Amino acid sequence: MTRRNKHSDTKFLMQGSILALASIISRIVGLIYRVPLTATIGKTGNDYYGTAYEIYNIILLISSYSIPLAVSKLVSARMAKGHVKDANKVLHGALLFAFITGGAASLVVFFGAEFFTGTLLKTPLSAIALKVLAPTLLVVAILGVFRGFFQGLGTMIPSAISQIGEQIVNAIVSVVAAHILFSYGKKVGGVLGNVKGYSAAYGAAGGTLGTSTGAAFALIFVLFIYFAFRKVFVKMMKKDKHKHFEGYNQILSALVLTIVPVLLSTTVYNISSIIDQGIFKNIALLQGHKASEISEFWGVFTGQYKVLINVPLAIASAMAASTVPSLTAAFNSGDKELVKKQINMANRFVMVIAFPCCVGLMVLASPVMQLLFNDDEKSSALMLMIGGCSIIFYSLSTLSNGILQGIDKMTIPVKNACVALVAHVALLFVLMELFDLHIYAVIIANAFYALLMCFLNQSAVLKFSGARIDIKKVFLAPLEASALMGVMVYLVYHMLYGLFAINCSKGFANFIGCIVAIICGVIVYFVAMFLFKGIDEETLMKFPGGTKLCDIAYSLHLLR
Repeated sequence: MTRRNKHSDTKFLMQGSILALASIISRIVGLIYRVPLTATIGKTGNDYYGTAYEIYNIILLISSYSIPLAVSKLVSARMAKGHVKDANKVLHGALLFAFITGGAASLVVFFGAEFFTGTLLKTPLSAIALKVLAPTLLVVAILGVFRGFFQGLGTMIPSAISQIGEQIVNAIVSVVAAHILFSYGKKVGGVLGNVKGYSAAYGAAGGTLGTSTGAAFALIFVLFIYFAFRKVFVKMMKKDKHKHFEGYNQILSALVLTIVPVLLSTTVYNISSIIDQGIFKNIALLQGHKASEISEFWGVFTGQYKVLINVPLAIASAMAASTVPSLTAAFNSGDKELVKKQINMANRFVMVIAFPCCVGLMVLASPVMQLLFNDDEKSSALMLMIGGCSIIFYSLSTLSNGILQGIDKMTIPVKNACVALVAHVALLFVLMELFDLHIYAVIIANAFYALLMCFLNQSAVLKFSGARIDIKKVFLAPLEASALMGVMVYLVYHMLYGLFAINCSKGFANFIGCIVAIICGVIVYFVAMFLFKGIDEETLMKFPGGTKLCDIAYSLHLLR
């Protein structure tokens, strides 16, 4: 391998690691604050919060979610050629696009809140939370342009730091605002004769206020970084001596042509969640289930199950985001070997995390639900046990989606997502209507959707890139190590729980059992990955804190 390729490999994975680490930290912060938030607003409040957030999320996908990927791809392609002035035009054109789409989306959500929540999703009180979220669509659109710009320049640090700061502000404001507005909602409900409903609805609005405030903070931060970097960028533009500059018409056309396939792909790819909610709530009502029962089940699904599942999925999302500009540069330069190398590394990196997370959450489903959400219902644990496998499928399908965009095959994920969506909806109807599986039908259908997307996308990646996945290192080694870890975690937890439950409260016994079992699991998995030859020194060095991890491995004689 050439020296340039080694440098590109290291830079690629390190940038992905930075964004992945930031995403993990953000998800963990998000998981932590959802614990007091759930304690404040309850399962019904989680339903209102989740309903508002699902609508916000799908409008965000349509209006601006694809902007960072598109901007990073266009900026990266122009910077690779030394066309700095054209890259600057991409930034300006994207900002205009963001103002138009983000502003329009904000107005649609604010004035259409009652229709979306009440008419479509049978959850009218979540309109309060949705209206609070509406202005965030404009803020996130502009924020996405600057994040994509910096990613296109080859640095993930502004995106990473702003992401962590956004989530911390979100967490603080959400918990405080939810507590204050929950109390206010009680007073409103007392007057209107629905104390539980309005207190939960206003509490959920407090949670969405945190999202708005966090996004505003992140935008202020990236603007500060941009203006600090502006002088350097102006000097870079002065050195750009190429003569045939692109006009804004060309830039906007390129932006739209890049955004539309990504937009269609991500929209179809993510729209399943809001379709699930509409189908589930409408069919469950027709089947005679009480609205309060439906609300509680969906509250657990969206406020507990999905929050836990999304923590490891953050890694795949981060790797997908970092993959696009790196692969675009390698693909445009015609470096096929580097493209293949990066695809293999990204898959390996994601699977090393996805497999143990999947097994760990399935084995400790009930203990984790009790530890974080004080929820000892068997139905809640069963959701996690059934749906844990989707972590692997979603991780692979999300990553492969980004890879296909990076190698200019942007229409393929759209077609694959459409096929998977149709199959997913059909399966959901069958599971609910014929087998009456209730909320478990949603979880099984989601896992099937992710599996189908994973298979279709990965097949396309291998076909068009020419890459060959190392099955042993990418899949088998993490699977074997995770299986061993799972057995150890199960034994340690139940042994400690049985020991401490004799003289202590069940809550304390569960806490000790969970914490010690997780620590043991991490150690066993780390050692097992070396025993099964799933990781080596070169790979380990590319992880965050790689030097320290190698020192530990050498001290344990796992590396020689």
